[in-house]
Amino acid sequence: MPTVEQSVEIALPPKDVWEYLSVAENWPNWENSMVECKQITDGPMGVGSRWHGVSRILGKRLEWTSEFTEYDPPRSSKSTSVESPVSFSQTTTCEEVGDGTRVTYRLDSESGLGGVFGKMADPIVTKAFSRTVRVSLENLADILVHAE
Repeated sequence: MPTVEQSVEIALPPKDVWEYLSVAENWPNWENSMVECKQITDGPMGVGSRWHGVSRILGKRLEWTSEFTEYDPPRSSKSTSVESPVSFSQTTTCEEVGDGTRVTYRLDSESGLGGVFGKMADPIVTKAFSRTVRVSLENLADILVHAE
């Protein structure tokens, strides 16, 4: 099971970071592979909430729907794909560190991120996506710090 995990520290309290991350429409602003994202269930965010989105990985368009299976603001959330060409789970954690927050983004893929490209592509796609996540988290830090 390929895993991509990256972290960044942001000079804001976890509550402020979490407020931004808990809005689906904010994700395409910072997450470089995400073209669109929206919450498709009514009501406040929580376990059972669903997001629908489109991501582009190495030029390939992937449409997906995920459901939150864990939701513990402002600490962590986990969502699992319910409709996607590649089965995945995505975990986001916000940990208080010093004067800020360490945000960790983790993506676990059952069939491998290269599944839509072919099994042999898994290591290449995983490495490329890991770099994308790293840059995306740096984008997140820049957006949040400059919004203050």
